[in-house]
Amino acid sequence: SQYQSVTSCFPVWNCAKKLRDGYDMDVRPAIFAKMGWYPEDREECLTLIQKWSGNGIDVKATDVMRLGGIVPHAGWYFSGEIACTVFRCLKPIQPQLVIVFGKHLSVSSPRTIMVEGLWETPLGDIEIDTTLGSVLTKEFDFTIETASRFEQDNTIELQLPFIKYFFPEAKLLPVGLPPTQESLSIANRCARLCHEIGITAIAVGSTDLTHYGPTYGFVPAGIGREATRWSINNDERVIEHMISMEPSLVMEEALANHNACCPGACASAITVCKELGAKTGEKLMYASSYDKSPGSSFVGYVGVIF
Repeated sequence: SQYQSVTSCFPVWNCAKKLRDGYDMDVRPAIFAKMGWYPEDREECLTLIQKWSGNGIDVKATDVMRLGGIVPHAGWYFSGEIACTVFRCLKPIQPQLVIVFGKHLSVSSPRTIMVEGLWETPLGDIEIDTTLGSVLTKEFDFTIETASRFEQDNTIELQLPFIKYFFPEAKLLPVGLPPTQESLSIANRCARLCHEIGITAIAVGSTDLTHYGPTYGFVPAGIGREATRWSINNDERVIEHMISMEPSLVMEEALANHNACCPGACASAITVCKELGAKTGEKLMYASSYDKSPGSSFVGYVGVIF
């Protein structure tokens, strides 16, 4: 199941040290770049981002405030353009902080956060926020990840080159919150802290949609063309709740119908954006891995902006 909690045993990874403002800072490695999920080479990354940035897709609704969004996290070949488009449409804000909610977590999974160090990207390292993160870890229980002790997880890392490209001066707060009402309270507190501290922030939730087919053990509509139509309809139900900014319903829908693999991340990002002032969302792009690799198993992807 896509909702099965990842292991709680954190492996130790080799991390580098870099001098920043006179201090040695640990650097979390770009594991998934090295695994080929997106280019490890700087120029290859830039070429793809610049190509996708010219697709002409932008926000149509005048009441969308560009305070955050929902992005997919498959390999860039399948969903990179969708994520890139969301971040490009958020570019006018130029925030001081980008909060990315991710991780494949079940209802019973522990909360995770990283509160210091750097995170490597092919376009340069991103500094982890310490101000907001340190307050949250004093008020709530978190499993704290570091540059050398962390769970291998693609949901946040796949977004980092886009963040570095479009918001080169912004810091990053990577957070994993399970799909619970308590997570929404933490997300709300996160937004209020941004107001209190005076930080300009955007919040992004990382999730893919329905994981359909034998590979994922999920075949409610059988195999064939009818299955792809069923999966699209299944995705649309959770997308509607994203656009109408209903975090509790996003979690309920996803847990009931398996149409978002990180419902806690989605709901948390929506909650932060609502507290920051967003009133509605807009779907920018939708696709499926079936579009590029037709087969009996496939995954849906969406890009939403608030």
